Amino acid sequence: MRATIVTDAPDNTAQLASPSYRLAALDQDFLLGDSMRGVRFLLEFAKADEALRRWGVRSTIVVFGSARVREDGPPERARWYAEARRLGRIVSERGGAKHQNGDKVRDNVIATGGGPGLMEAANRGAFEVGAPSIGFNITLPHEQVPNPYCTPELTFRFHYFAMRKMHLAMRANALVVFPGGFGTFDELFEILTLRQTDKAPPIPIVLFDEAYWRSIINFEALVEHGMIAASDLELVHFADDAEAVWDKLVDCGLKLPTGV
Repeated sequence: MRATIVTDAPDNTAQLASPSYRLAALDQDFLLGDSMRGVRFLLEFAKADEALRRWGVRSTIVVFGSARVREDGPPERARWYAEARRLGRIVSERGGAKHQNGDKVRDNVIATGGGPGLMEAANRGAFEVGAPSIGFNITLPHEQVPNPYCTPELTFRFHYFAMRKMHLAMRANALVVFPGGFGTFDELFEILTLRQTDKAPPIPIVLFDEAYWRSIINFEALVEHGMIAASDLELVHFADDAEAVWDKLVDCGLKLPTGV
């Protein structure tokens, strides 16, 4: 019996089309899988970190507050917006966000969550005096789209809250917290916990509108119940206008570059 000889070899279409043949860096099914979560976490750190280094951002002043406050809202809220905007201007003009005498390092650059409301106001103040500002935005079903006043090259989008908060905290020379809700509380208590446990260096933490914060959080009750030490209350300061916020930051040891 004569053997059958196959003269036409199959083509390699199936091999070329196989998901396993995709370059790993271009394979979204692979990159977005559970096993690559750590890699995605690293990418979210590295992308923002490299951009901030290119811009010479050495330190920031983080400003947080409600995304729901509008410039044309009720009088109290409109005042919060105006003062956050004013603070963005003050910090940017006096803190070292602009290059000084040819120095390529920037200090105390306004950094926000990048969204609307009071975060927009702080970015807007920096924009109006020609200073860069940072927006650490995050993908959410609502509210979080970047405001138009963040510096475009310093406007970042995160999936992971943890990495976003790390970037907000790691360069912070100060935290200024305007009235807000759960998201604002999240950032406030993140930094307070890092300071209370000495996992972060001493930085001023100023809450804007003392009456609001006293009505929302009874800090003294935490001491009375033994949940925090009386000395922990010294981590928090209050101010009721933008100029007073700046004075409090400086009085509490805000690091200013030489010549500013």
